[in-house]
Amino acid sequence: MITREDVEFYKENGYLLVKGVFNQQEVEEMRQAVEEVIQRAAESKADYNHQWKGDFLPAEELKKLVLKGFHDVHYHDAAFMRAVIHPNMAAVLKQIIGPNVLLHHSKMLVKPPENGAAFPMHQDHPYFPHEKHTMLAASVHLDDADEANGCLRVIPGSHRSGTLPHVGQHYLNHKEYPINEGTPCVAEAGDVLFFNYLTIHGSESNRSSRTRRNVLFQYRDPSDFPTENTHFDWGMGLMVTGKNPHFTKVKPEFKIV
Repeated sequence: MITREDVEFYKENGYLLVKGVFNQQEVEEMRQAVEEVIQRAAESKADYNHQWKGDFLPAEELKKLVLKGFHDVHYHDAAFMRAVIHPNMAAVLKQIIGPNVLLHHSKMLVKPPENGAAFPMHQDHPYFPHEKHTMLAASVHLDDADEANGCLRVIPGSHRSGTLPHVGQHYLNHKEYPINEGTPCVAEAGDVLFFNYLTIHGSESNRSSRTRRNVLFQYRDPSDFPTENTHFDWGMGLMVTGKNPHFTKVKPEFKIV
């Protein structure tokens, strides 16, 4: 799926957009799955707004914005499980993480038309810090994404600055890191944006008449251990490619209570 030059680009810039990872049929299956997950959540009264809070936008504007988001999507529909371990995904991950790659967690993010919420600029690191920083996000585009409907924006090379102090609920000071200064990652449905969890990223609101649906998978090297006891999800540790060399550290110690 990618070349040696692509791998070097990822190492230097902290992100890589890979075209056509998923075909049209696979994208349509995941779109349908997203709609059905949202419907089942609403029927179960478990649907709520995941919009970011903070002073990066005026309070009156924030109240109007909506973001649909659910974790552990590979437990809700097999279409996502197939995507997590898709051969094209594994081919990319082996080159930018290494021969051994596991899943950390999955989620879906839906920005509805006209009022889809913005993501302030941030690093993912504060949510689930790890020792070696191999953690990356693979953002699967289920719709064409551009500046009008709030495509992801990144600051190239920002991962090389290491961890940064965040404010509020883990976002960067918007005066120092305004969203519009990020490089827009315009993508088509089926493309996947891979970015390191230290890479600064965010996105503007969706002001278009089009939905922006993404499914996001976080992956890491199994030898890259967490530094805090946080953000444990069921299914964490699923091997996507290679092997886990640590027999006694293949999964968190969950208990049914």
